[in-house]
This record gives sequence, structure tokens and C-alpha cells, in this order.
Amino acid sequence: MDFGNQLIKEAKGRFQPGQFMTLASDSSTLSAMDTTAPEENYSEKAPPMAPLSSLRELPTTKRGARTRAALVKAARKVFERDGYLDTRLADIAKEAQCAAGSFYTYFANKEEVLAAVLLEAQEDMMHPGMGRVQDTDDPYAVLEASNRAYLEAYKRNAKLMALLEQVAQVEPEFRRFRSRRADAFIHRNARGIADLQARGVADREVDPMMASRALSGMVSVMAYSAFVRGEGQEEGAPADFEELVSTVTRLWANALRFPGHR
Repeated sequence: MDFGNQLIKEAKGRFQPGQFMTLASDSSTLSAMDTTAPEENYSEKAPPMAPLSSLRELPTTKRGARTRAALVKAARKVFERDGYLDTRLADIAKEAQCAAGSFYTYFANKEEVLAAVLLEAQEDMMHPGMGRVQDTDDPYAVLEASNRAYLEAYKRNAKLMALLEQVAQVEPEFRRFRSRRADAFIHRNARGIADLQARGVADREVDPMMASRALSGMVSVMAYSAFVRGEGQEEGAPADFEELVSTVTRLWANALRFPGHR
């Protein structure tokens, strides 16, 4: 039995109305942000965005917690302003209004403070929330709402997305970690597609894994192009958000041959 048929077989009898898959892959060079289906519908948790082994234990005092939080907030601002390569630890400490030596009480280097920035941001980036869908039996409505939530969160975090593109080029550990995380989300998407195939909603002749790689990557690249590179803009005007949501949703539905989209 091939992998696609195995996924469909496992999906039968398991789909719950309103459940949908992650819509975008966390590729090794682009997006690090994903919408997710409710955690209770899956046995595994979504992977964190950065290696947790690079983080120290949190401070136990209120003062220490405040100082660390100020450093993380300052680090994100400086990283997004100056870029990863040009950021200096002294600039982070200055932005946080604390002594330069205080930085090393909480972080050893830029890699550690970047991991802390990502950990703090990931709740919004991985679980951006989804508007209430009245008819949760309608897979197109759920797909559209999920795409909207993902793209809204990506837009809010566009500067951080640009930063991660830069980091992935210069830090092998982050690049390898993101690649593993991307693979986990692609497999998760493939199971979601297989769920739809088992219901007769999606084309069963499409390989779920191949479709997942193609469609997830499409949404990530579209978001990066629109919100980081500013492509698709005319005369300085931002890309039309509603058109972007509508386009990626229609392409997903057309590719999977949803009823009414074949």
C-alpha cells in the first residue's frame, strides 16, 4: 500500500467537523509561522520554533523576570531594525535600558536571545486564532478562515519573518531545526488532506504528501512575497489582503478538487 492510500485509510472515521490542516509549511528559508488545527485533534504537539536547548532556565525573582523580558523585547526590536548580522549585544542592552553586563546574566550570545524572541513570538505565529465559522461542515469555509488567520498573523510578524530568512542563511543549527519542523508540518498537512479525501471532499487520486508540499509551500511563499518583499504592490499601495486570502483559498480548493471547484 502506498503512503497516500495509507493516510486515507487511517483518516477514515477520524475526521471531526471543523477540523482542518496546517495551511503553510515552515520552510527552511521562508516562513516560520503556521496556523494549526486544534491540538486535541492530533496526537503530537506542534514543534517549537527554535531549539529549546539553547535557552537557560527562567529567572526565579520578579526583578530578574522583568529584566529578561525587557531584554527579549529589546532584542526583537533591534534584530528587526538592524538585521541579525549587524545587531550588537550592547545595542540590545541599551534598548532595554540595562547595563551591558546584565545581558550575560540571562543570555550567552545572540543565538540564545534570538531563541527567546522566537519562543515568545510563536504563540501568535503558530496559533493566531481563527474567526468563528458558522457552518463547520463546510470545508471551504474552514479553509478560508484558516488561511485568513495565518495571513493576518504573518502580516503582523513580517519583520520577524524577514529576520528569520537572514538567520537561516548564516546559522546552520537554526536552518537544520527549521527544516525538521517544516517536515513535521508537511506531514501534518498531508494527514489533513487525507482526512478530506476520506470524506470524499478532496480528489483521492492526488498524493496527500506531494499535495501538502506543493500547497503549503505556495501559501508560505505568497505570504513572504506580499508582506516581506512587498511584491504585488502598485504605486506604494499594499497588496490587497482580501484578494490574497481569496486567491490562496481558491487555489487550495481547486487543486484538491473540492465539490464546486472541479
